[in-house]
Amino acid sequence: MTDTGQGQRHLERIAQVLAGRRPEKVRYPIRIRRTEVVRTAAVGAGLLRVTLGGPGTAGFEAHSPIDHVKLLFPDPDGSLRLPEPDGDLLRWPRPHPTSREYTVRRHDPVAGEIDIDIAPHEGGLASDWAQAVRPGAVLHVAGPPGGLIVPAAYDRYLLAGDITALPAIARWLEELPRDAKGWAFVEVARAAEEIELAPPRGVEVRWLHRGDRPPGTGGALARAVTALTVPPGERLYAWMAGEAGQVRPLRRWVRDELRLERSDYEITGYWKRGVADFDDDQEHEH
Repeated sequence: MTDTGQGQRHLERIAQVLAGRRPEKVRYPIRIRRTEVVRTAAVGAGLLRVTLGGPGTAGFEAHSPIDHVKLLFPDPDGSLRLPEPDGDLLRWPRPHPTSREYTVRRHDPVAGEIDIDIAPHEGGLASDWAQAVRPGAVLHVAGPPGGLIVPAAYDRYLLAGDITALPAIARWLEELPRDAKGWAFVEVARAAEEIELAPPRGVEVRWLHRGDRPPGTGGALARAVTALTVPPGERLYAWMAGEAGQVRPLRRWVRDELRLERSDYEITGYWKRGVADFDDDQEHEH
């Protein structure tokens, strides 16, 4: 099938899901793109935005608030190994190239720009790169491989996460229907890490301050979310992400207490204390 045919096929599937009642993951044609850093900027005290541009962004797609890409970095020996196109997929070299996965915070096809928001932390590969990088630097980006498409068929939405989930939550709040209702819980260290959001009027945003406790500890997010009273008889969609151990009780609560159907929630460990390049797909319960 031609690129045009494949493109039409996944766009048609996205339209079908949006018109339906249940979320579905839809695959996009995956590409490897050579981008250039346009600028960097602080977003509050807790995030650093890297804006990517250049001809390689042409045709980039991001249809879901939680679409993600892999940022590809040189190996420790300095060599850069890139995947090769394989139809609508990529063929990855073995061992897997050095990469880190991040949410697409914003995509502006007119300007040809992609924003990636990174939470700086000591010793993080992408974090160190983002703090040192200058405009004009080249970065190869793979993906997105597809996205979770959620129709506007729910009575309420529940979003929750730590600062690593804040870019996705911010995009969720921008893209929800303007008449949507629900809640968004975000745990940050302190008020300086809060950022301006654009929620629908019916979505309440609650900031939780962790204080001096290390990231991924304390359980404040789980306590706040599980204290919520969800109106009976309403359809709820829940999306939550953060440190793997911190979101585990939330997954149990959604499944065992709220008894949501599996398609009505997505709960992901974005990172795990003490583990570099954590992959939640290998861990989380379904």
